[in-house]
Amino acid sequence: MSIVTVNGLDLTYEVHGDDEGLPLLMISGLGQQLAGWHPDLITALVRRGHRVIVFDNRDVGRSTHLDELGPPDLGAVLAGQVDAAPYRLADMATDALGLLAALGIDSAHLLGSSMGGMIAQIAALRSPGRVRSLTSLMSHPGDHRVQPTPEALALFLRPAPRDLAEAVLAAQESQRVLGSPEFPADEAWLRRRTEIYWERSGGPDGVLRQCAALLAAPDRTAELAGLTTPTLVVHGGADPLIPVIGGRLTAVAIPAAELLEIDGMGHELPRPVWERVLDKLEDVVDRGEAGRAPLAAAS
Repeated sequence: MSIVTVNGLDLTYEVHGDDEGLPLLMISGLGQQLAGWHPDLITALVRRGHRVIVFDNRDVGRSTHLDELGPPDLGAVLAGQVDAAPYRLADMATDALGLLAALGIDSAHLLGSSMGGMIAQIAALRSPGRVRSLTSLMSHPGDHRVQPTPEALALFLRPAPRDLAEAVLAAQESQRVLGSPEFPADEAWLRRRTEIYWERSGGPDGVLRQCAALLAAPDRTAELAGLTTPTLVVHGGADPLIPVIGGRLTAVAIPAAELLEIDGMGHELPRPVWERVLDKLEDVVDRGEAGRAPLAAAS
């Protein structure tokens, strides 16, 4: 792991693969850390020719925690007082693009999961020339009609775990609710990921500040209608946290989008679907590279 200063924040990141590989920046979701991407998935991407960059978003893992901002007033944000959010998803998109710039990468393919998909969408809208392709995984376009099931929402209302044992139990309950009913859970990876998260965690307030940014985000549907970036939208048909309508609305909003809807997949990316998703990812990456070819020839 390495650290780089971006926008006055220290971002912790890892780079996997050859320098000559196609750059792929993977943006994690709410409360998720760079260690949340399965190492076998990263290896599969490297084997397909990618230079994979993963990082801790602000306020999680070993990136800067903005504890001086204190816990946010989520009730105020929900009531429409968006200025009560300490920062916005647009700031997190600026972080992601700033990381690329710090690494000397002028443009990259972006893959964002859940909240990370929203951040990736904003990055593509703000700096389309720096995003070669966009993959939005189990996300939505900011349409607040997309709501979690009551059971999924209840997961975020639990007290923060006080020790590793409670963290493991919480992760198991989250897997039960959010996991894929038609695919087996990887219990060993679930526990190992929880242990890594616990060791790298900086406290619950950072996740609450990320949540405030998510809740304060405006609907991007109208803006996405003008996005020409080659886009892949991936969503599980059994997702209880961001129901599948979120993926469908994203795909409808973006003219250049293709939707891959996977029956029986929840709010996760289970191993049995990896190859199917990576094949589609290759397609959208090829579209993105083809769009750059005239520019490369002209230079």
